[in-house]
Amino acid sequence: MKIIYYWSKLLKKLRGSAIRNSFVHKTSKIESGSSIVNSNMDRYSFCGYNCEIIDSNIGSFCSIANGVVIGGSMHPTNWVSMSPVFYNEKDSIKKKFSTFSKAAHKRTTIGHDVWIGQNVLIKQGVNIGTGSVIGMGSVVTKDVSPYSIVAGNPSKFIRNRFDDEIIKKLLSSNWWLLEDEKLNECGEYFSSPVDFLKYIEK
Repeated sequence: MKIIYYWSKLLKKLRGSAIRNSFVHKTSKIESGSSIVNSNMDRYSFCGYNCEIIDSNIGSFCSIANGVVIGGSMHPTNWVSMSPVFYNEKDSIKKKFSTFSKAAHKRTTIGHDVWIGQNVLIKQGVNIGTGSVIGMGSVVTKDVSPYSIVAGNPSKFIRNRFDDEIIKKLLSSNWWLLEDEKLNECGEYFSSPVDFLKYIEK
């Protein structure tokens, strides 16, 4: 059974990832089966297996679970037809009856230190605030405020991770911009926001 397990893990890894017109920081990781197009991912972030990320900016220290879709394409609902045979983008169907231009894709922004749970769908153009949590299976169609927890379909606000004062100070600290050397120094305080902020304020 162990051999089968390791063999299946190897096959999963061998699929590789598809990255096009994108920047992924050297400290970040894209797992196999994931597709990243026209997007940027900053330092120490990762996305799991079988993700699809399009036209998105992803900050530092983000944790994106398996099966997440960010910034997927939209169809023109105000036209006679929404089928891709009437617009000028490459799609599953090759036939074209006309080649109208769709509205430009809206850029999706994921802040820093965001945790996105498994099988989350995030609509294009949405802004996900720094420090926020998106519960697994959520469908996000509206902006999410920093350090908030949302979940559901459609996603709804559950609660803030911290009180307003701590959130304000964490955002002001810009800790995600600290160099690795500085993060090594203050890493021992990361389990306590209060202690961390005291250290930073010194």
